[in-house]
Amino acid sequence: MKPVHHITGLLLCLSCFMGLGQTEPQEHELTVKVINDATGFQMNDADIFIEPCSCGGISDVNGQFSIKLPEGAYKVTVSFIGYTNNIQNIVLNRNTSVLVRMIVEEEKLSEVIVRAKKANDHLLSPEMGVLRLEPQTLKKIPTAAGEFDILRGMTLLAGVNNAGDISNGLSVRGGSLDQNLVLYDEAPVFNPTHLFGLFSVFTPDMLSSVDLYRANIPARYGGRITSVLDVKTQNPYVDKLKLNGGIGLVSSRFSLQTPLIKDKLSMAIGGRAGFTDFLLPLFSERLDNTKARFYDATLKLLYLAGPKDQIAFTGFYSKDFYQLDFISQVENISAENNQFDFRTLNGTLKWLHTFDDTSMLKTALVSSDYLPKIIFPEIDSSNEILYDSRIRYLSLSSEFSKEVNDRFDYYLGFQGNRYDIDPGNLNPGQSTSIRSVNLNRETSYVLSTFLNTNWSANTFLSLSLGLRHNSYLLVGPFEQPVFNDLGADIEDTRFFEKGEVATSYHDLEPRLGAVLNINDQSTVKLSYARLNQYLQNVFNATTPLPTSRWKTADENIKPQRGNSYSIGFYHLSEKSKIEMGLEAYYRRTQNNLTFRPGADFFLEEFLQNSVVQGEGRNYGVELSFRKPNGKVNGWLNYTWSRSALRTNDQIPANRINNNQWFNSDFDRPHVLNATINFEGDAFNTWSLNFTGQSGRPFTIPNGVVEFENIDVPLFLERNNARLPLYHRLDFSWKVRYSKKANKRWVGDWTFTIYNVYGRRNPINAFFDQRTGIENADIFGSSPLGSYEIALLNSPLFALTYNFTFQ
Repeated sequence: MKPVHHITGLLLCLSCFMGLGQTEPQEHELTVKVINDATGFQMNDADIFIEPCSCGGISDVNGQFSIKLPEGAYKVTVSFIGYTNNIQNIVLNRNTSVLVRMIVEEEKLSEVIVRAKKANDHLLSPEMGVLRLEPQTLKKIPTAAGEFDILRGMTLLAGVNNAGDISNGLSVRGGSLDQNLVLYDEAPVFNPTHLFGLFSVFTPDMLSSVDLYRANIPARYGGRITSVLDVKTQNPYVDKLKLNGGIGLVSSRFSLQTPLIKDKLSMAIGGRAGFTDFLLPLFSERLDNTKARFYDATLKLLYLAGPKDQIAFTGFYSKDFYQLDFISQVENISAENNQFDFRTLNGTLKWLHTFDDTSMLKTALVSSDYLPKIIFPEIDSSNEILYDSRIRYLSLSSEFSKEVNDRFDYYLGFQGNRYDIDPGNLNPGQSTSIRSVNLNRETSYVLSTFLNTNWSANTFLSLSLGLRHNSYLLVGPFEQPVFNDLGADIEDTRFFEKGEVATSYHDLEPRLGAVLNINDQSTVKLSYARLNQYLQNVFNATTPLPTSRWKTADENIKPQRGNSYSIGFYHLSEKSKIEMGLEAYYRRTQNNLTFRPGADFFLEEFLQNSVVQGEGRNYGVELSFRKPNGKVNGWLNYTWSRSALRTNDQIPANRINNNQWFNSDFDRPHVLNATINFEGDAFNTWSLNFTGQSGRPFTIPNGVVEFENIDVPLFLERNNARLPLYHRLDFSWKVRYSKKANKRWVGDWTFTIYNVYGRRNPINAFFDQRTGIENADIFGSSPLGSYEIALLNSPLFALTYNFTFQ
């Protein structure tokens, strides 16, 4: 019997061994924590790629990423824009934590065209309609006269536009310029452009990131109904001196980063100056006697008070001066020329306190001061007439955020804003023929509370839910007009004492974003947002001059209100690494502010006499493709959209187009943009950019009437015609010539051709009375001639030298 037992035991051991060989390998948890090597602070949104499983993800707000994997050997690659890739070889035989220290990359050889916070942002985030441009990207986009620019870069993305070669800001999904909230380190910028709108005011070498929210706007933002452009400056995490700069035809710039107190206090400061008088005649013969110069500067101080506290201060200054001689008369003021002077002075003081790895508190005190002026030197006199206006803004906000777990996080907080507006003042100086005017100052407050949550219900559904409540108060001293029953004439006024509430509005703003994960490569997103706007800008041109009027809401001028709906489909091709997005949107707005027919609101005591409010509708479809990596990278997008307005005024004289829908100034039905980069080697990058779009609407006369032997055009409709199709091709070539590793001085040259084939794109049109038979072959017997104004009619060449020293 013993041999039988021996054989049975042997078979039992063999079967157990075979059974163990067929069981699944044991799984262990791998945790990767990513920190900045110089500062020790955690880094969120770092890309983590694991081989051979071809899996991974991104680090969370605490710099961590966790995943369960079968036991074995793995290669972990961590990457982040501007940092050297960190590669770790891991043997996973138990639960393992890995600390990855990221080092700032000195020279980036393969830059990304348009990149979201993470490679699969479109697939994972419940936020919709968020676009990001990195500073490295902006430097490669060919622009006018070689100066890289945020606003120009944004206009190459789907749904973002402007009004032509000179336009003071952005139009997002058909919205007007003042419907965008532009923030520079949390401080609002009321005039974001230099040089007639050709470039943005943001100091180039100080930028860290640029985010544009155009659909599901997070609850922390309020005050505009179309979009938020959030521009962030870089933190000076440095332990040694670093210099950057550039010398170009349009402007020259310089920046410096240095520690002031080791491991405690660091500083970054940058500035730019442009003197372009000699360039302006290249744009147009009409600019022969035009002068222009601009400056901007940014200072950033970062104090590391302790392991859990950071205190940062950002100061920003911007200045512009133009002299134009082809606008010679404003409000019966005869002058030799018009001199325009813009000044912005902003400050942001921010304290960030971290309670633990999952929660933090951010508190910010913000100030913004915008002062535009017009100077009129009188003809044959040394006297100057001055017109100015002003916006002073002060804000205090605090926000607490917490990551409860990897599926749920939230933030909540409050914000209090104060607006102090001088609508306009006219100082005649020594002139006795011009009367002094001081329009009534307006003071208002917006008190807001907000809450936003992100919840991943399961692998299929994720939600972003937000709610913001606003209380708006317009306080005295304020003189409010009282209109008659028909609303046509002012029959009385009511004066409110200092601090007395003249008007108040209380509004709820729900926000919703949802993502449905079809599979690992495809998602569908939905979003809804309601927003209110209490500060509005009135102008009668696509490039607002200082004669435009800023106005807060009151009893007669209601806040603008908007409801936006969006749906999108996104797909990431694993094989080609091409990202595709298809978004459709619809936005309905109320109380859109525009000028009445024939209105002149330059020095109008009561702006209510010159404006009318109506409703708006914007809708469209955006199709985009982008390849963010590789030697050949770029994007292509096409947008079909419409933007229209309609008044509902009962007074015939105040109706626009007889209360029928008409195209807004920013209605561009068709827009096609394409950018491609060829990175041939480590030293050469070639870039091409093409843009084509429908011409913008403008107004032509419906007829001509004769008055005292003068043919006068009769305008009965607004925006009843279009300028010709706009299209342009740009080219740039960037050459890096340093071949020595770890060289302290690194430089490059950028050669740019703007408008390669010399397209003459009109920016406006005007009508003038004809004399005799001039241009009869064009205008026939018409008493009026139609003429187009174009900024460029030939290619514009530029050469810029950029350098870094450390």
